[in-house]
Amino acid sequence: MKSNNITKIDFSKDINNKTGFPISISKKIVDDLLIICTEMIKNNELVFKNIGTFKLSKKNERIGRNPKTKEEFLISKRKSIRFVVSKNLDKVLNA
Repeated sequence: MKSNNITKIDFSKDINNKTGFPISISKKIVDDLLIICTEMIKNNELVFKNIGTFKLSKKNERIGRNPKTKEEFLISKRKSIRFVVSKNLDKVLNA
């Protein structure tokens, strides 16, 4: 079964095929895009019009449990990213 995951190299090759840019420039574009997106998410949120929004959410400290051993442990407080799909993309996918 083929995986639906895409790597940075795959993404760079797609850019190379569609634009004709050399692979080295395509890799630089992908790396720069990821750095810009990461910084925007860190600052607040990243909105891709008609695609969706990446939001930074804060998770509080809580008690977790290992399902096999039933042993409890502390899950530390952390930040995570949520993605909310835009209504337009949701309509296209569910049409």
